[in-house]
Amino acid sequence: MWRIEQSIFDQGFESIAGVDEAGRGPLAGPVVAAAVIVPKFYEFSSKVTDSKKLSAAQRQRAYEEIIAKCIYAFAVVDENQIDKYNILQASLLAMADAIHNLSQKPEWVLIDGVHKPALEFPMQAIIKGDSLSISIASASIVAKVIRDSIMIELDREYPQYGFAIHKGYGTKSHLQSISAYGPCPIHRKTFQPIKGILSK
Repeated sequence: MWRIEQSIFDQGFESIAGVDEAGRGPLAGPVVAAAVIVPKFYEFSSKVTDSKKLSAAQRQRAYEEIIAKCIYAFAVVDENQIDKYNILQASLLAMADAIHNLSQKPEWVLIDGVHKPALEFPMQAIIKGDSLSISIASASIVAKVIRDSIMIELDREYPQYGFAIHKGYGTKSHLQSISAYGPCPIHRKTFQPIKGILSK
C-alpha cells in the first residue's frame, strides 16, 4: 500500500495527501470528502484499505487510529449543492475543500478515481486508489465514517426512512419508505426516483 507513495518520496516530495469521498451514490444526504497525510511509512495496527472492504467495526478502529496519528481534514457538501452543481462537481468541491482544510499544506495529492479538482497542487488521480494507496485508503475510511455518522444523526430527524441502516442508498426498504412518505428535505431532488416523484 506504500508503493505509490514510495515513488513520490523517491522524487524528493515528503508530504503526500490522499483524498477520497463517500456518498456519491445515495439518494439522500451529503457527499463527504476527506484528505489524510499519513506519517512517512507509518505502520497501522488496524487494517487500512478501501473502506468498502471493511466492516463497520474495522472502519471505526482504523478511523480512530488515523485521526490520532495522521493529519486529516474533511468537508461536507449537502444535498442542495449536489442538486445545484451535480454530484461530480459537488464531489470535486468537497475534495478541494478537504485539501484546503488540512493544517499542513501537502506537496503532492493523490485522488481516488479519474477526476481531479482544479487546484495548484501536483496531483495524481488513481483508479481504485483506495485499494492501492495507504493515503487514499485512509481518506476513504475517514470520509465513510464521518458520512455514516451524519446519516445516523439525520435518522433521528427523519426516522421513517431508515437512514441509520442504509445511509441514504437506494435499498428496497428506502424506496418503499419514499413511496409511503414521499421525499424529505434531505433527498436529492435531481436523483431518480426523487426527481420523477417531485415532477408529478
